[in-house]
Amino acid sequence: MSNAVRHGGLDAPLRPSKLDRLHVLLVEDDDGDALLVEEMLADAAASLERVVLERVTTLEQVLARPVTADCVLLDLQLPDATGLTGLTRLRQHAPSAAVIVLTGREDEALGVSAVGAGAQDYLVKHLVDGQLLARTLRYSWERSRAERVEQQLLQHQLLARENARLERGLLPTPLVTDPRLGLVVRYRPGRNGALLGGDFYDAVELPDGTLQLVIGDVCGHGPDEAALGVALRIAWRSVVLAGLPMAETLALVEKMLQHEALGPLFATVCMITVAPDRRSLRMTLAGHPQPLLVDDVGGRLLSRETLGPPLGVAPGTGWEELTVPLGPRWSLLLYTDGLFEGRVEGSGERVGLDRMAAAALDSLNTEGGAAAALDHLISEMDVLHGGPLDDDVALALLTFAPGEPAR
Repeated sequence: MSNAVRHGGLDAPLRPSKLDRLHVLLVEDDDGDALLVEEMLADAAASLERVVLERVTTLEQVLARPVTADCVLLDLQLPDATGLTGLTRLRQHAPSAAVIVLTGREDEALGVSAVGAGAQDYLVKHLVDGQLLARTLRYSWERSRAERVEQQLLQHQLLARENARLERGLLPTPLVTDPRLGLVVRYRPGRNGALLGGDFYDAVELPDGTLQLVIGDVCGHGPDEAALGVALRIAWRSVVLAGLPMAETLALVEKMLQHEALGPLFATVCMITVAPDRRSLRMTLAGHPQPLLVDDVGGRLLSRETLGPPLGVAPGTGWEELTVPLGPRWSLLLYTDGLFEGRVEGSGERVGLDRMAAAALDSLNTEGGAAAALDHLISEMDVLHGGPLDDDVALALLTFAPGEPAR
């Protein structure tokens, strides 16, 4: 027998296939027919270069372990399976395997049924030669691989559409009408370009001119955390639009977290209420880093003296508000901790709030307006980190400039 065909037991380890190397599993109980297949593959050595052929005699031997072969040649008359029963069970066990039915029955209707049941092709034993068998194996493997790629592409497209729906929930259109206010936001999930993160933000201006602004961060990463972030943001907006007292807002949002969280998740939140005259704000911190305020006095991180627990950590504890006076012109930067909790490149030291605040003040002094300032700040944090930040990042820059159009 030619060296083009090499035997291996079912337990033999298989390496990934190449175009000039094909792993074939023959399921055939007849020794004579199995020998004919070996000889045909040996005759086709010029077109296939090398075939690793494994043989088993029953379907149960195939079903006893994962199928790792590139192609499966399946006889329809086995001791433990006849007709299309064996094909159906094999497809259920190994749906991505390229299966070629090889049988002694010259029955066109059966061939059509076999292909309809998932076989790549149907061959009659006494009508097959080496070249036809080799070509069928090669084409069947290529078709099967193309089908898997197409299926994976479809799955990615479906996931991308689902992620886009979730992302739209995380990235709302702020309801701000005061022309003296400018609100610029940036949102960038971490984890090597993933579409989703657990950070969220929103802004709503009420009929009396009061502006409500929130930014939050659900612990963890992935679709569950992203979905929870959407639920919390929508709950927050619903409470605000309903006109309920702001002292109750976080408590109601926390109840939503308790009902919607899949597991022991918590969320940090910073909630800001800007007075209609824009000369003061009230801030509530639930385990979240404090905003950066820039006004005629200078730039500073607001006090954390009223910091309370994150939502979901100590239900029913409650939170206090801090009142902060504002100058005639000001900017307020809200952010999530992904902006400053990365490590400085070349050391184990975290970037930290102070270093981030200094970079933010420098960025706010750059030309180009608020949008350019946020882009510059994120870029500076990436450089400091030595690459894109690992965690999700959300930023919201609220500015008040009477007499000037918001940028």
